[in-house]
Amino acid sequence: MRLEYTERQNKFRTEIREWLADNVPKQPLQSFDTEEGFRQHRDWEHKLNSGRWSAVTWPEPLGGRGVDLIEWLIFEEEYWRAHAPLRVNQNGIFLLAPTLMEYGTEEQKQRFLPRMAAGDDIWAQGWSEPGAGSDMAAIRCKAIREGDHYVINGQKTWSTRAVWADWLFGLFRSEPDSVRHHGLTFVLLPLNLPGITIRPIKQLNGLPGFAEIFFDNVRVPVENRMGEEGQGWNVAMATAGFERGLMLRSPGRFQQTARSLVELYKAEGEKIDDCSLRDAVVKSWMDAEAYTLSTYATAARLRKGEHIGPEASTNKIFWSELDLSMHEAAMRLLGPRAELLDTAPDAGNVGHWLEGFLFAQAGPIYAGSNEIQRNIIAERMLGLPRS
Repeated sequence: MRLEYTERQNKFRTEIREWLADNVPKQPLQSFDTEEGFRQHRDWEHKLNSGRWSAVTWPEPLGGRGVDLIEWLIFEEEYWRAHAPLRVNQNGIFLLAPTLMEYGTEEQKQRFLPRMAAGDDIWAQGWSEPGAGSDMAAIRCKAIREGDHYVINGQKTWSTRAVWADWLFGLFRSEPDSVRHHGLTFVLLPLNLPGITIRPIKQLNGLPGFAEIFFDNVRVPVENRMGEEGQGWNVAMATAGFERGLMLRSPGRFQQTARSLVELYKAEGEKIDDCSLRDAVVKSWMDAEAYTLSTYATAARLRKGEHIGPEASTNKIFWSELDLSMHEAAMRLLGPRAELLDTAPDAGNVGHWLEGFLFAQAGPIYAGSNEIQRNIIAERMLGLPRS
């Protein structure tokens, strides 16, 4: 497979590269899992939006540039190459926004999308519950309609960005006696409503990247429902498709990690008498390039009007395991120094590998665990019977 870019695409690449060179912060921002870091990343979203780079695939009237998926891939390659900050609003821009454009009313699009693009509203996910993690059909948190409101009671957990986010999108059971994927409704709600309690969950690095959310008779207007009442499963599957398919983890992220891994090997590899490490680095590079080419092929199919199906599950397994293998190779290259924070006196060139390694552990779990994805592949792609 040989990639060739048009004159328009090359011009687009030059434009974003120059803008990023002028605007990416010279000093890394604090983690967005801290209050100050969250504020810094929100400011970065404002900066991106000022150049109309925050949501490039969106239509221009909603704050985007209306670019196609190939140009989006180019944007992502340049973004990661420039070491630009992580996107604190990825739940909104990459997952909820495409769903809103497909299922939302015109009023909802005008109400939510421009503020999302500007970073005025940062969004959290509300999928998992104590008894419904990878199996979303087991959701029990209720949203019962009373007149022109839904009254929500129950609990969500492992809610990404919920500690400091402004809004939450989630799936709730609106028909009390329904089971599995029936009787669920997709609801959007601000996280400052009366009756909401947010309890941070610390990650391995001690920072609260997730939260538990408790709902005690929380009243949400009916106009905050997306899609039809009781049909939320279909809406949520569209969101999950974007999450596991193209939008959550672009190839540019893994290409940059592979480049950094090669540089680390050049600095550390010759000190280590272990050929398997060289093989791990080479394989990481090859897999990152293979993922890139596969994603370009998928984008080309989508441009022809095709859709992402259950093969999104293979995509999710591949990038999550690739992320793990690249960071494991980096840990082996760094040896005992791998456990040092980049601020430690003897840290040297450890960089952010430890933080990335800890985060990579979650990859096979979030966005639908890899065990569930393998079940989907077995049943829907290979036609194997349920066990």
